[in-house]
Amino acid sequence: MKFSIIVPIFNEKATASVLLDKVLAVSLPAGLEKEVVIVEGNSNDGTKDVVRSYEGKPGVKVVYEDAPKGKGAAVRAGLAQASGDFVLIQDGDLEYDVNDYGKLLEPLLAGTCDVVFGSRVMTSPQHWQFRRFAGFERFYGFFVNLGGVLFTNLFNLLYGTKLSDGATMFKLFRMEQLKKIRLNSNGFDYDWEISGKLAKMGCRFEERPVFYKARSRAEGKKIRFWRDGTRVLLAILRYRFVD
Repeated sequence: MKFSIIVPIFNEKATASVLLDKVLAVSLPAGLEKEVVIVEGNSNDGTKDVVRSYEGKPGVKVVYEDAPKGKGAAVRAGLAQASGDFVLIQDGDLEYDVNDYGKLLEPLLAGTCDVVFGSRVMTSPQHWQFRRFAGFERFYGFFVNLGGVLFTNLFNLLYGTKLSDGATMFKLFRMEQLKKIRLNSNGFDYDWEISGKLAKMGCRFEERPVFYKARSRAEGKKIRFWRDGTRVLLAILRYRFVD
């Protein structure tokens, strides 16, 4: 069986090589082949040159976009090239620990669920307030934390799930399920579109605790509260009742 790791990457020169080396080196459960699909979004900070150095490495595919089109569009481009039985989307930063792949794969390999979420809430001493920054950034962190709680609760209410962290990046899927849905979102709302459509299909969800170290906007965080929050809210509502 094969595990596909899709890495949408845009303007992440500071962390790209470290992250990709970690992904390529991480051990997977016995009998599971690794496939890494890098989708480079036409970065202007030197990330593209970093990604080029991984062309031709065993198990690596590289897709170059002619312009940055958003994370959702990059994920679709990656899915079109992925051939694994299981799929994970991995950001190009170091907020999450690739060594959590194994425990996230366990319930999928055991056949007890169709989707696995890596919950940051389950491991945070501050529960949902896992982003804590100094200075003005602390307000940004608070509102992004709060948005995650509100959106997760709304999602649970509308889709009948019992998630603690619907906004986590670490989501693992069965490819056979993803092939049954059509994805439209181009931005960060793609996360909720995938989750919503799979929930409506009756897929079984499980969560596992994962490590998380938040980065601030000054360190390259791309989420913008009002812009992306509005898109996420509309996606949760839209995909519950249409499409």
